[in-house]
Amino acid sequence: MGKADFLSPKAIANRIKSKGLQKLRWYCQMCQKQCRDENGFKCHCMSESHQKQLLLASENPQQFMDYFSEEFRNEFLELLKRRFGTKRVHNNIVYNEYISHREHVHMNATQWETLTDFTKWLGREGVCKVDETPKGWYIQYIDRDPETIKRQEELEKKKKQDLDDEERIAKFIEEQVKRGKGEVEPETPVYTELNRQNEEELVAFNLSKAASTSGASRYFLNSSSSLSSSLSSNALKSAALSGAVKRKDPVQSQSKEKKKKSALDEIIEMEEKKKKTEITDYWLQPDIVVKIVTKKLGDGYHKKKAVVKELVDKYTAIVKLIDSGDKLKLDQTHLETVIPAPGKKVLVLNGGYKGHYGLLESVKEKSFSATIVIDSGPLKGRKVEGLPYEHFSKVA
Repeated sequence: MGKADFLSPKAIANRIKSKGLQKLRWYCQMCQKQCRDENGFKCHCMSESHQKQLLLASENPQQFMDYFSEEFRNEFLELLKRRFGTKRVHNNIVYNEYISHREHVHMNATQWETLTDFTKWLGREGVCKVDETPKGWYIQYIDRDPETIKRQEELEKKKKQDLDDEERIAKFIEEQVKRGKGEVEPETPVYTELNRQNEEELVAFNLSKAASTSGASRYFLNSSSSLSSSLSSNALKSAALSGAVKRKDPVQSQSKEKKKKSALDEIIEMEEKKKKTEITDYWLQPDIVVKIVTKKLGDGYHKKKAVVKELVDKYTAIVKLIDSGDKLKLDQTHLETVIPAPGKKVLVLNGGYKGHYGLLESVKEKSFSATIVIDSGPLKGRKVEGLPYEHFSKVA
């Protein structure tokens, strides 16, 4: 029989079925492909693309399991936080809502075998409060977001302040009621006689010799008398200005400027050293040319050049072969950078100049490094020498 027509009832029924959630045992997590029945799943397991993904996973299975476990944990906790907040809820309710999404990560691809094991792990790690009841396991999310904690503290502080205000008002009303009933006598002010002690107390003013024009260095005045008129206004001005006005030394100011310049130079040198040491363990970037170095995919793909089209995560990318146009999902350990001819455009993938475009000037084969010139951004025109081969690649 020929293939069913696009608008035939059978084709429409097949499309409707493919949109819904299918059985989990017919889902391939490695290829992220859902099959509708056992025969389809069997055919998929025998396909060439599935076998290639299994070969890649067999090289480092723990890495793939850790990746799927992290994705499952993050998505589960995100749903728990967004949907239920900090309320106590049955773990099976959250899990059923999580698996209703068609593209979710299945638990059989993670390090936890059952939902109970995952719930116990959340309790041991302190992510959630868990307790076992006759009806099953219950979980309660612990929100450790600094903004949430700050918001809760502000609410508690406001509640406490409101309670203090209410208590103060209640106490005031109670006193007014007692005063109205005559139980509390009004307070009468007590007047006392004003007595001055130490009538002969002296106030001393000390003036420097440079500020004094009359030759006197110290005056003793009675606290009840006024200042002596013999101290002229010029003497007061000179006393206020003495020690405050200093002549600037040009040699000293020049030495300070030199110190500032030297400190600035030291900061620039420290920033340059910091840039050279900022190296990460991932380097994949979109729109760069790479070379496939793994032999697990066969001779048809070994040493072939491809272009990075999309990043799945920091360490995995979808590449498209330049010759055949085939698309593959590969880890960065199966790829290496491509060094173009001098004068061609490159992208810095690692180090302090990461993300900058430049032109390849020369290649040093003995030290496996190259010299490039930055041609974009605020660092345009800067020459970077001794850049390792693995820290830059040709731009597609």
